[in-house]
Amino acid sequence: MFLHQYDYIFAIGTLFAMLDAYNNGANDVANSWATSVSSRSITYRQAMILGTIFEFLGAVTVGARTADTIKNGIIPNTAFQGNAGVQMLAFTCALAAASSWVMWCTRHSAHVSSTYSLISAVAGVGVATVGASQVQWGWNDGKGLGAIFAGLGMAPVISGCFASLIFLLIKFTVHTRKNPIRWAVWSAPFFFLVAATICTLSIVYKGSPNLGLSKRPPWYIAAVTMGTGGGVAILSAIFFVPFLHSRVIKKDPSVKWWMIIQGPLLFNRPVPTDSELAQVPNYAVIQEDSEPELNNRLDEKEPKTGVASITPSSDEQSVDKLEANQLSYRELLAESDARHNAKLLKSRGPLGWGMRLLRDNPMGPGEIYELRNMKQMAKRLPAVITVGLLYGFHYDIHGAQSGIEGTPEGVRMKRVYAHAKKYPNEVEHTYSFIQIITACTASFAHGANDIGNSVGPWAAIYSAWSTGTPVASKAPVPVWQLAVLALCISVGLCTYGYNIMKVMGNKITYHSPSRGSSMEMGAALTVLVFSQYSLPVSTSMCITGATVGVGLCNGTFKAVNFQRVGLLMLAWIMTIPIAGTIGGCLMGLVLNAPHFGA
Repeated sequence: MFLHQYDYIFAIGTLFAMLDAYNNGANDVANSWATSVSSRSITYRQAMILGTIFEFLGAVTVGARTADTIKNGIIPNTAFQGNAGVQMLAFTCALAAASSWVMWCTRHSAHVSSTYSLISAVAGVGVATVGASQVQWGWNDGKGLGAIFAGLGMAPVISGCFASLIFLLIKFTVHTRKNPIRWAVWSAPFFFLVAATICTLSIVYKGSPNLGLSKRPPWYIAAVTMGTGGGVAILSAIFFVPFLHSRVIKKDPSVKWWMIIQGPLLFNRPVPTDSELAQVPNYAVIQEDSEPELNNRLDEKEPKTGVASITPSSDEQSVDKLEANQLSYRELLAESDARHNAKLLKSRGPLGWGMRLLRDNPMGPGEIYELRNMKQMAKRLPAVITVGLLYGFHYDIHGAQSGIEGTPEGVRMKRVYAHAKKYPNEVEHTYSFIQIITACTASFAHGANDIGNSVGPWAAIYSAWSTGTPVASKAPVPVWQLAVLALCISVGLCTYGYNIMKVMGNKITYHSPSRGSSMEMGAALTVLVFSQYSLPVSTSMCITGATVGVGLCNGTFKAVNFQRVGLLMLAWIMTIPIAGTIGGCLMGLVLNAPHFGA
């Protein structure tokens, strides 16, 4: 029995569920992939492709077929008193509040947790529906708001500790040796074993609720985990080590990626003497042979006060001097954006066409509802859509993370990078492969598990609308709903993820593949620990804590940009009261609005 009188609520709820999933991709998923992109293990475009594939596979293949409709047990199911319409309205208001807040934060490059945002919005809706006394403010077996606050404080710290331990293991096993390149090659199977074991546990406990692997006997889980980890380690010893040995030790330029299948035969492959030595990718954040669009030097007419002329000992004085000149700061920002846009205007693809059309057809003076401006808007609309979809594909993530030269932030990042030791590219090349594995696994687990943040309320709205009865604490989730929201997550990552990536990763501390893989493994371990105690935790908060922890392994606080960390923590904390207040006010206004007619 369809509640056709509430068709409009279902339609509005569907739009906000899709927006919530879009924001999840633009904010949460973008932050998860920022580590791999910042380390240069993969490019932003490759992250878009891999993120789309693994988020979709995780959501559709092993994603939850049942979703918690009363999010984390914060509102009792009796709150709706058997009224399906009120339940539909409650979850629509919660989705509207959560998605609006996360969208605002993404627009202003503030990383927040979409999970915490939705939970807080549900709590606010609960206060407006049944009163504050009925909302679970305490621990409630790890499902109440008390557990949320606990996770907010504990997860980043624990994640930082795990990531630090893993990186210190790499550091003292490989980086501090006299010949770190050989140590990196021959110890690679061990670190593949560690990464594969952690990734397998992530899928068992975090990423496969539909398969029920976590409910198997302990011996079964141990066998699967150790078997997978050991199998990956053996395969890496047979195939990857010979390939890596030829590339970074023998420096054989004739070895191609597909030759990895030759395995031990590569040890006896002669190196051509009439060719240059093989080169591995450059993993430095600041590339010496290129000039990032967002990190260009100032024009000759500008004073030479850029980061290149500032030493760490004079950082604070230089920052104060630059901050005092706010007009110059704004000019530098505008100049940097102008350089980037000028480069894009010259491109011959659809993006260049769209930007040129927008440049040549500006909006005229007056209000937008005037006829001439409405015609101009219709002419600009295709270009606006094209630029919005493709702008992120051409964004310079590393240039934005390293700061604009001549600004206080540029000086700050110069100081942070100066206090981080740089390791040989041949060594980092080894861990770039490990980081790709950890990043793809984390994305798969995120798609399988965190898709429930958006699909849970949407499934409740759909079930109540289609059956005419309130939904119980669990509701079946059709595959098409999982597929739709998984695609929305991917679109968010591809079109707007750059707005979060540019303030994460290298904006916090210096990244490299060995550091990045440690961060991702530390975050995965933390999520596993919290999941065993049924405590809500945000993967994004874990990766941020892991980033800080690895940054501190440089031996000084100056290797971490604590100003950015402080802004992140402020955004996390403010999410709970703001999202809750928006959800509660929206629910209260709509629920108690005057009703007309029968």
